[in-house]
Amino acid sequence: METYQIISIIGVMIFIYFIFFRNKRSAQKEISNLNEIEYIGSSTMKFDDVAGNYEAKQSLLELVDFIQNPEKYNKFNVRMPKGILLYGEPGTGKTLMAKALAGEAGVPFYAVSGSDFVQVYAGLGAGRIRNLFKKAKKAGRSVIFIDEIDAIGKKRMAGNIKGSDEGDRTLNALLTEMSGFADDSGTVVVAATNRIDTLDNALLRPGRFDRQIEIMLPDKNARKDIIKLYLNKVNAEDVNIDELADLTVYFSGAMIENLINEAALSAIRQSSDKITEDHIKRAYLDVLAGVEKKDYDNGMQKTVTSYHEAGHAFISRYLLPENKIIRVSVIPTSKGAGGYTLSTPSSEEVMTKRKILNHLSVLMAGRVSEEIFFGNENITAGAQNDIEKATSLAVDYVSKYSMNDAAFINYQLLSDKLRIPLTSVENSVKKLTSEIYEEVYKLIESNKEKIEKIARLLMEKEVIYQDELDNLI
Repeated sequence: METYQIISIIGVMIFIYFIFFRNKRSAQKEISNLNEIEYIGSSTMKFDDVAGNYEAKQSLLELVDFIQNPEKYNKFNVRMPKGILLYGEPGTGKTLMAKALAGEAGVPFYAVSGSDFVQVYAGLGAGRIRNLFKKAKKAGRSVIFIDEIDAIGKKRMAGNIKGSDEGDRTLNALLTEMSGFADDSGTVVVAATNRIDTLDNALLRPGRFDRQIEIMLPDKNARKDIIKLYLNKVNAEDVNIDELADLTVYFSGAMIENLINEAALSAIRQSSDKITEDHIKRAYLDVLAGVEKKDYDNGMQKTVTSYHEAGHAFISRYLLPENKIIRVSVIPTSKGAGGYTLSTPSSEEVMTKRKILNHLSVLMAGRVSEEIFFGNENITAGAQNDIEKATSLAVDYVSKYSMNDAAFINYQLLSDKLRIPLTSVENSVKKLTSEIYEEVYKLIESNKEKIEKIARLLMEKEVIYQDELDNLI
């Protein structure tokens, strides 16, 4: 064998040896870090610090007494929930609720994320679960909080031959540890998720997360309380809280906090001593539509955008007159919009079949207006976002709400259960959107003069409001 071949073989062996031991050292280091998850040790937050979600707070207040006096419940052979599952839209305050529970009870707060237990190395996720519960047991009365529990608690497939994979090990460890808690331990496990529908049934049975509390988007009164809470933390004056609560329909608590924070940043940029209503309204537009660009095309793009937004604005006022038009603009924004028609419902509305169809009509009106005034060959890509929203809403209309025919079926659930293609849903969505498009086309065609007036005013002023719109139509 040639010398260079021997050297090559030795070099390959050294390389393999190096890779093997490097990975081994990495695994050993990961295992040695098993006990080094960063926990939030305590919480000073109280329920008074969390605005809104009154029913959820009332349900959790009952647990405060259980954590502080577990023997009282054990004396009467009453079993309090071992696990509380908080579920709801992102930003509704699930983590704040868990912190407030621990703070109100005055006990240690062990907060982790589900992703902390998703590990590459076999057994580490399960080991970290056992370590977490071991720490909590040593502390005595405490609150364990697992955020994004769906990362480790997803449904296990029936007949899955990989029943011992890492995800199942971690989930089984969690189930076992929760079952092992004594009823009078004074420890409560709280978890949060945005997707309760994906969780394994074993997590939701009595003895595990047997109390499930929905943390909902705030209603108007709750939004007013949240707005007051955050305004009291900043230097604000002359803010119409009632009007702001109307503007923030469907805002989560986190979105309201972000709005007030953006208003504060706007006030700082303008060297203002106070946060005013003007700062909040400017922040409102920036958050929803994006920051308006200073340099943009004043030519054909502005013309097309004016007719596009005129279509949206007219159909919105025609079919959804109860909605408030906040602003119609043809100034491009930092979010990529060439223009926008910003409207809000007058209150939390019940989504009836007719309203969903009207919303679909409003979404299609911009593209239809382009087609009528400039011809089919000159329609633009400006309707991309409208198309995405309309498609999503039409699919829900057909497959989730079962509003397209007499069949009382959730097609998405049916597809999940039977593993069938949703060709019937696709055909129904195509038929629905085609029919609405034709209706909107006829409506805009018969009101061309009014829409042209709106478009010309937009080209002239770039921004118009509801009173100007109503004067034209």
